[in-house]
Amino acid sequence: MNMSEKCKQHVDSCRFCWMCHHICPIGNATGHERSTARARALGISLVNRGAIELDEIMDNIYECCTCGACVHDCTTGWDPVMFTKEVRLRAALENKLPEYINILLDNCLNTGSAYGKTELCDDLTAALKVHADKTDILLYLGVDARYMVCKQAVKAIKVLEDADVKFTVLENEPASGAQLDFLIGAANETKEQMTACAKALDEFKTVVVYDPNDAKAIKQTFKEYGVETKAEIITYTAFLAKLHDEGKLRAKSTGKTVVFQDPYQLSRDLGETEEARKVISAFAELHEMLLNRAETVWAGNILMAEYLPEVINEVSARRLYNAESIGETAVVTACVSEYAALKNVEQNEIEILSIEDLILD
Repeated sequence: MNMSEKCKQHVDSCRFCWMCHHICPIGNATGHERSTARARALGISLVNRGAIELDEIMDNIYECCTCGACVHDCTTGWDPVMFTKEVRLRAALENKLPEYINILLDNCLNTGSAYGKTELCDDLTAALKVHADKTDILLYLGVDARYMVCKQAVKAIKVLEDADVKFTVLENEPASGAQLDFLIGAANETKEQMTACAKALDEFKTVVVYDPNDAKAIKQTFKEYGVETKAEIITYTAFLAKLHDEGKLRAKSTGKTVVFQDPYQLSRDLGETEEARKVISAFAELHEMLLNRAETVWAGNILMAEYLPEVINEVSARRLYNAESIGETAVVTACVSEYAALKNVEQNEIEILSIEDLILD
């Protein structure tokens, strides 16, 4: 396999250490050693040495959720996310992707969404018509919210309406490239999708990005790909915090006691941890998970549930147990994909709320 020298160095160094063994959400959910970053590095090393074929490890390569917990915890500076994404790219170039990934990839390329959906729910369609006119502010919803959790997309719009914000929502919103970046990394197709997205965003002065996964892509990954946007990019949570400071959220306590589930894209990748807390604290009594902010534990997502539904359900269930084990009864999320994954768990102990749910209560 033709890997960069930098990735080979990380692979050959990473595979000897057990330091992050306990913090991989997928590894903890499956209970399998093969799911850990160390085992992934070992498998890639065996491919590089000709001992096994790339096809033999591809299922394992796509078990990684790229949450970066291993990278954050590594005191020696190795980066399993980097070499995992490079292997995905190499597999795509060598036509060795698993069939279930090819299906998601084809959907991304043909429809802009890994789910292959092109129709929006009626409520969201109606909400988009209200905000079709051009303004200075664009609310960018993202494919997860638009096609898989449209009720939350409608609530996100309602929160801004109640704050008297004048904004636009695009009927034909371009994909951010975040899903392609996850599936095949730095491919030409990924950059092309990101470039098209940047061009659409440049039509607005400010872009409020609802989904942290898209926010990470637009604020961070675009730059890594050499894609630039002229618009001011702000996360939905940071925008809500700004509205709170301006007195536009009309905060009123719900009487609830909650803990916040930090999305890793905000806390680890973008360094945003306090904005959501400011908003939540205005509507509820905020407690903390034992692992929070940059130490957060990923709580699952919609995309990986397409091919690892039982594993993702266990990931989400374990995060809810983290809250239950410290006596909490409600979890607030700021990531629509984690929200959907957590809501999919069959349980009655923990109430799952989005920030929009809390504000509109």
